[in-house]
Amino acid sequence: MPHSATPSTAPKVLVFDSGVGGLSILAELRRALPMCELVFACDNAAFPYGTKDEETLVERVDQVLKALIRKVDPDIVVVACNSASTLVLPRIRSHFVRPVVGVVPAIKPAAAMSQTKCIGLLATPGTVKRQYTQQLIDDFANDCRVVRVGSSELVHLAEEKIRGKAISAEKLQEVLSPLLAETEIDTVVLACTHFPLLKEELSALAKPHIRWIDSGEAIARRVHSLLPSLDTGLPEVQESLAIFTGPHDQLDSMSIGLKNFGCTRIEIMQV
Repeated sequence: MPHSATPSTAPKVLVFDSGVGGLSILAELRRALPMCELVFACDNAAFPYGTKDEETLVERVDQVLKALIRKVDPDIVVVACNSASTLVLPRIRSHFVRPVVGVVPAIKPAAAMSQTKCIGLLATPGTVKRQYTQQLIDDFANDCRVVRVGSSELVHLAEEKIRGKAISAEKLQEVLSPLLAETEIDTVVLACTHFPLLKEELSALAKPHIRWIDSGEAIARRVHSLLPSLDTGLPEVQESLAIFTGPHDQLDSMSIGLKNFGCTRIEIMQV
């Protein structure tokens, strides 16, 4: 149900992911809801989520979110990770009082948008194989041919981009080759929050007519709907706290990338 922050105070939204992919959601929230206080949390101690078995992932997300909610006391939690959202949302929602918003692969809008009825699905290996994803395809894209590509490499490339490293076009080309070989594809679902961070590089390698669809705008709309009494007269909140769950030997090199998303303060919270 909708949740209201204290009148005349900025609502606090916790954006949670295993890596820096959640920054793509953070950016959409900042554009749509600049008066909200955004806190970014990265479970780098257990990164990446996309390769973990389901039981391990459920237990880990549950443990970390409990600790984060105690620390941050947010009005809304956004699980900005497809791998986690496809598995743990029912359990999390069952014992967290605050609204919890998950990320769903944007298969429905992509299927509706496609003119050729041939779409690409770019996700982590785990998300590509899960029954949850197949159910979305059955429910919303049963009139489309869906070409699935599972890649952990893109996750690591997005992390490198945030650290300021050059992105290998050859590696991107290798990952995209199954999609680029399909001449009928006109829409590609970026079903991992890391992947929109690479949209510019991905677009440069693909045909110009291909549209890249992610869940960022939909998440921002959903969060807004849960804040019906949001005071639009509140001042904009320009800066965010970034929380990491373990020591990160790349934090210094990531600081500039994090600042580009408004994350000017960094804390370590070991879980």
